[in-house]
Amino acid sequence: MNKLKSQIESLLFISAKPMAVSQLAGLLKMEKKAVIKSADELLAYYKNSQTGIQIIKDGAKYQMVSAPENAKVIQEFVKDETTGELSKPSLEALTIIAYRGPVSKIDLDRIRGVNCALILRNLLIRGLIEGKFDKKKNETYYSITFDFVRFLGLNEIKDLPDYSRLHQDDTIDRMLEEIASSEK
Repeated sequence: MNKLKSQIESLLFISAKPMAVSQLAGLLKMEKKAVIKSADELLAYYKNSQTGIQIIKDGAKYQMVSAPENAKVIQEFVKDETTGELSKPSLEALTIIAYRGPVSKIDLDRIRGVNCALILRNLLIRGLIEGKFDKKKNETYYSITFDFVRFLGLNEIKDLPDYSRLHQDDTIDRMLEEIASSEK
């Protein structure tokens, strides 16, 4: 598998939603035609390999999904995941998003020190957070949903305990800047 296909595969794997060709091309700094060619080859590869993972295409968007023949077992799993209690890591991520949001996945990963892709997917499925893509920064930013605020019995997010102090505290911002500059 060539490098471009590998990178597309990785991005589709961690993405919680379909990715547009333009978004993939921007992230990979490649021409759209090359991205489409490689993504279509990946789609064919997964379709012919009969694995539990498939890639689907809807117009100019691609998404990695579970194979249709595994739908029943996946539905049971998702039902358990979305009705059970939140794990400690999910609660930590949700708290960060509530107090610091909107926050990008990269910043959430840096704050928690681990990859939060599956946690974000779980919180999105539960309807506790939502993601909005920022075209200028080429990143998705996550914030809590109205349903989450309503579930807590609050009128608005600002009613969370110590919200104004914690939301405006620049300690995390300074830490993120230090981490980002050390990664360069």
